[in-house]
Amino acid sequence: MTHRSKSTLFLIEQLIVIAVFAVCAAACIRILTSAYFTANDSQATSHAVLRAESAAEIFKAVDGDIDTIASILGGTSGTQADGVSGVAVYYDSSWQVSNEGNASYQLGLVIYAPGDQKAGLLEGEIWVEKITGEGLVAFPVATRGG
Repeated sequence: MTHRSKSTLFLIEQLIVIAVFAVCAAACIRILTSAYFTANDSQATSHAVLRAESAAEIFKAVDGDIDTIASILGGTSGTQADGVSGVAVYYDSSWQVSNEGNASYQLGLVIYAPGDQKAGLLEGEIWVEKITGEGLVAFPVATRGG
């Protein structure tokens, strides 16, 4: 009978060890999954900042010429009836220029209407967002109007 009792205690001990191991494994998986998503978000933000900075430099270099900006960035340009001009560039998940249907990210550049200019400056705003609408980066830009 003692032999049976020792087997039962050993089995209970092994079950406790397996349960502790399972809890630790679940915690590690959760931490690794969280780190993976944080790294992806960080990478997307870095790409967004680089694309927005490039668009700002182009905006400044061409004195706000909307068609030239769209041509260099690989996007489309347009002007609304109220005089607000804009450029839209779509990127796939690898940050390559894409069409709207395959896009994961969008860069937008809005140049305010000429009536909104102050002291000879052409002002606008650049932003990059996920196609779902979650913003990654946004900032104002200005240059001397051409």
